[in-house]
Amino acid sequence: QVQLVESGGGLVQAGGSLRLSCAASGFTFSSYVMGWFRQAPGKEREFVAAIRWSGSRTYYTDSVKGRFTISRDNAKNTLYLQMNSLKPEDTAVYYCAAGKYYTGPTLNDYNYWGQGTQVTVSS
Repeated sequence: QVQLVESGGGLVQAGGSLRLSCAASGFTFSSYVMGWFRQAPGKEREFVAAIRWSGSRTYYTDSVKGRFTISRDNAKNTLYLQMNSLKPEDTAVYYCAAGKYYTGPTLNDYNYWGQGTQVTVSS
């Protein structure tokens, strides 16, 4: 069955870095667009970043541009999110997701979701 398992979350001070990973199985990883989303307490889940099948195109929400980098290793069926210069407002549960197409920063494109990993940034 399809599985997406996130890891790498934790507690970090403002200005610090974390690297999230998402291990995928049960589907042809290299044929799917992959995305990262996050959900803060009391807020809706929001788009963070996405990467096309080969990794040639990436997309970011404005608030993380220049700080976060999405990447993928199709040989390892793994998605990454390098997060630098973290801010308290980045605190959220981070989810990875897989979809067949990218049409924009929307949740609707994604068929499969992981369970999430908590990222907490202290001030």
